[in-house]
Amino acid sequence: MTLNGWFQIALYCVVVILLTKPFGAYMTQVFAGERNLLSPIFGPVERGIYRLCGVDAKQEQHWVTYAVAMLFFTGAGFVTLYALQRLQGVIPYFNPAGQPAVDQSLAFNTSVSFITNTNWQSYVPETTMSYLTQMAGLTVHNFLSAATGIALAIALIRGFARRSARTVGNFWVDLTRCTLYILLPLSIVVGLFFVWQGVPQNLNPYTEVTTLEGAKQVIAQGPVASQEVIKMYGTNGGGFFNANSAHPFENPNPLTNFVQLVLIFSIGAGLTNVFGRMVGSQRQGWAIFSVMGLLFLAGVVIVYPSEAPGNPAFAALHIDQAPSELQAGGNMEGKEVRFGIADSSLFTTVTTDASCGAVNTMHDSLMPLGGMVPMINIMLGEIIFGGVGSGLYGMLLFAVLAVFIAGLMVGRTPEYLGKKIEAKEVKMAMLAILVLPLSILGFTALATVLPAGLAGPENSGPHGFSEILYAFTSATGNNGSAFAGLTANTPFYNTTLGLAMFIGRFLMIVPMLAVAGSLAAKKIVPASGGTFPTDGGLFVGLLVGVVLITGGLIFFPAVALGPIIEQLAMNTGNLY
Repeated sequence: MTLNGWFQIALYCVVVILLTKPFGAYMTQVFAGERNLLSPIFGPVERGIYRLCGVDAKQEQHWVTYAVAMLFFTGAGFVTLYALQRLQGVIPYFNPAGQPAVDQSLAFNTSVSFITNTNWQSYVPETTMSYLTQMAGLTVHNFLSAATGIALAIALIRGFARRSARTVGNFWVDLTRCTLYILLPLSIVVGLFFVWQGVPQNLNPYTEVTTLEGAKQVIAQGPVASQEVIKMYGTNGGGFFNANSAHPFENPNPLTNFVQLVLIFSIGAGLTNVFGRMVGSQRQGWAIFSVMGLLFLAGVVIVYPSEAPGNPAFAALHIDQAPSELQAGGNMEGKEVRFGIADSSLFTTVTTDASCGAVNTMHDSLMPLGGMVPMINIMLGEIIFGGVGSGLYGMLLFAVLAVFIAGLMVGRTPEYLGKKIEAKEVKMAMLAILVLPLSILGFTALATVLPAGLAGPENSGPHGFSEILYAFTSATGNNGSAFAGLTANTPFYNTTLGLAMFIGRFLMIVPMLAVAGSLAAKKIVPASGGTFPTDGGLFVGLLVGVVLITGGLIFFPAVALGPIIEQLAMNTGNLY
């Protein structure tokens, strides 16, 4: 570890904190339908979309109607994206490499992946997808799946903020405003910045060059910058290239790497401020931000010290792994020299705190404890800033559970933001939270006993188990990163991972919206002397404890069979 490395991590934290309040204020204006900085530009476009689609912007929806609209919209997206992949071989446009139709199981997996904001990729993008599929299919859903998640979070916030209401907003209005005013403008500006820094944005055929050794090499390119920015900003994570953000065309230098890291957390952090503003107390938003921040820092201070000393197996061979002017030092396997240990550790933590899944280092090459942290980040529900929208509504479900537990301890009906938390809200919150372990552990158990599942890992022993466990954790958590030693482009994994992504997204959303509808209908009870304050350090500590204990009790046995055993074996020099 170096002082420079810690300085880079601290600088990142400062930038995220400074962006949270102004970005939150802007998003609050957008979703309240107030005039904002971009209204003169996008206001006429917004109204034109409503007229074209027959949407009454003033007509709000019951939570059931909101959920049905979201499900139908997402279903239509799945059908169109699947059809585009299956037909790309016969569509004569924007396919200079002549990519054939995508296999049906892979097309199913990819379609579910991108509509759920997962962006799990069981394929090599530059040799599988045409430019048309990348632009009209994958990039479009990077916008739409992100906007859907944010809209759902806003619906839950309205549930807490409103009193005696039957509606939680209008899905079509929230989706449109999010895309036009939040996702699109910054994507254009930062996309141009990426082009300036060397990220390609063209429709040229792949370039064939002769290497210094005289061999032929094909250099893939294409409309990369436009997909790269929304991939990070919308916490999607799907790369234009197989190497993702480790590829120099996606992430050319430390400056673009830093900007990408800021993009990943920007909306998730800003939404905590939106929450505080909409419920009438920014302190409530900062309390949620503090919980997320503490859990984030805990991950960083485990991954960085785990990777910085290097591999003890190399130390036994007297190989110098110390940082110096001539080398980055530490465990550099699977990492880029232009980023080093600190930025790679930070990226690993951030991308799995959020449901981004983009990588600038290969998680399969991390030390056992370093690989355990991203796995646990996802297992906790990716509520540490999390995916755009999904992180906040996941954390608020844990908050409902936390105040319920606090109420049991003092023998008082639990309240949160003046709303009494009763049996219905607790049942729906627990249902949403338990969906994740049911899918993760269930599919992992299935894969470890079936020949089709055991054929996937490239490694044996606990690391091979970790590769399977991480895959279903990532899919269910809608993250999309992977322990890349797993061969996942098979009918078994394409199907089961696709189902895991569907379960992790939609079986959590529906009960969450039920909580939103139930809370919106409740009256706000004035605070009294016995009200548990939810904007201070005691609540922050309670919520952190509930998140960790819940995750620890459910997932510790599985984690013990993977990275923990591997770490113990490595320390004793007995690597299975």
